[in-house]
Amino acid sequence: MTIRRALHWVFKVGDRAATVNFLRGIGMQVLRHEEFKEGCDAACNGPYQGRWSKTMIGYGVEDSNFVLELTYNYGIDKYELGNDFLGLHIESNQVFASAGGEKTADGCLVLKSPDGYTFHVEDKTVPPAGPVAGITLASTNIQKTVEFWNKILGLTIFEQSESMAILGFDKSQAFIKFLHQPEIEHAKAYGRVAFSVPFSELADAEKLALENGHKILTPFVTLKTDGKADVSVVIFGDPDGYEICFVGDEGFRELSQFDPDGSKLLDQAIAQDKSNEWFAKKGISKSSA
Repeated sequence: MTIRRALHWVFKVGDRAATVNFLRGIGMQVLRHEEFKEGCDAACNGPYQGRWSKTMIGYGVEDSNFVLELTYNYGIDKYELGNDFLGLHIESNQVFASAGGEKTADGCLVLKSPDGYTFHVEDKTVPPAGPVAGITLASTNIQKTVEFWNKILGLTIFEQSESMAILGFDKSQAFIKFLHQPEIEHAKAYGRVAFSVPFSELADAEKLALENGHKILTPFVTLKTDGKADVSVVIFGDPDGYEICFVGDEGFRELSQFDPDGSKLLDQAIAQDKSNEWFAKKGISKSSA
């Protein structure tokens, strides 16, 4: 049975090696890795057209876990952080016991990745869907956010108040939590959340958003991948400008299979990355986006 399900959150990373070491240090494993010579038609790596890489990393296979997608642009070593992404939530006794970090008043550990992204680790039994329980984002208007994510995208409202809302497709999956704040700045490090939906529902979802006056950032497109399954996507813009990718589930399940060589491929790419030396020879620095 094909269902709608939460897939991953996309982080832009400037220091790929340090970020991977950090995530491995809290128990994540590389699930697959790919290198690209030019930009993505669906702006997977942001508004950049040069060489880049994509690494999927998490606590388990993508069929059943919410994971992270790391996008690395070879010419950029740092991204300006906004105030939109408020944290990724990990529920795991094991990670809590082994991780350092600052402890909050409620006993939660707060970690910062090398690129400055926030991770909240709670001393809890791992949920059925894996240690990554969800993400928290900012919202300037909780009611407008809920109307879009519920009525247009089809997520269920689990909790809601004037200043907070928690939504998801199913309580067995990762949640999306919103907290109210007056202003949002996405800056250059803005991420993207991805969900899979049946291929047959993509066009209808796009049509519903357009009929209700919402932005489509990338209209329905099928992305070709050499030697792998083609995947179809629609990318929405919510009222606060968040990017939400709906991807056809059937193709994505085939594309996202665990690659036992993924970790080795990533380590090789990091070892062969001479971009810092190239820029130094030219007498220039990498860009800070």
